[in-house]
Amino acid sequence: MDSDFTPIVWPEDKVPPEAIDYEQCEVCTEKSRIIWGEGNARAPIVIILDNPGAREDKEGKAYVCGTRQTLQTALDQVNLTPNDVYLTYLLKCRPLRRYNKAAARSFSKPFLVRQIKTIQPKFIVCLGDVVVQTMFDDSDAHVKDLRGRWYLLLGYPAIVSYHPLAVRRRPNLWHQFMQDWEMLAQQFFSKD
Repeated sequence: MDSDFTPIVWPEDKVPPEAIDYEQCEVCTEKSRIIWGEGNARAPIVIILDNPGAREDKEGKAYVCGTRQTLQTALDQVNLTPNDVYLTYLLKCRPLRRYNKAAARSFSKPFLVRQIKTIQPKFIVCLGDVVVQTMFDDSDAHVKDLRGRWYLLLGYPAIVSYHPLAVRRRPNLWHQFMQDWEMLAQQFFSKD
């Protein structure tokens, strides 16, 4: 890993007016807030995670969580910049309590689909089984079986890979995680 690289807090995207309807999702609570996405909202690459994580420490200062550290490190290693990517979420609020996962994902997916169609990216990256199963409408889909190949998702070229948190917990996945990002970067830079 490049010792000179330091992850940064990416700017949050403004929550659009239609997000008022999203407040009906059961993951939204008085203590949570809607995070529509972060990074460059006009980026050619849209990365989808399952939900936002912690964004501030106990003193209320913004910080880069482990998931984002791992993701940003991988992007840096394949020469993708923060300007190249937009990070968004299936669930737009960080879950703070138990919830009906199937219902919340079903409620949230149309918001994500509209968001992607508005952005019109060149590529989509689905990270983790939750996102893959939801976006591919297949509860038996798993990253380990689908990674390493291209798919067409909502009309856009897409890849799947491990959730960055899984990679942090299981460092043996790092090599495969990087293979997926290298595959994307090769295609991305060949389009220029």
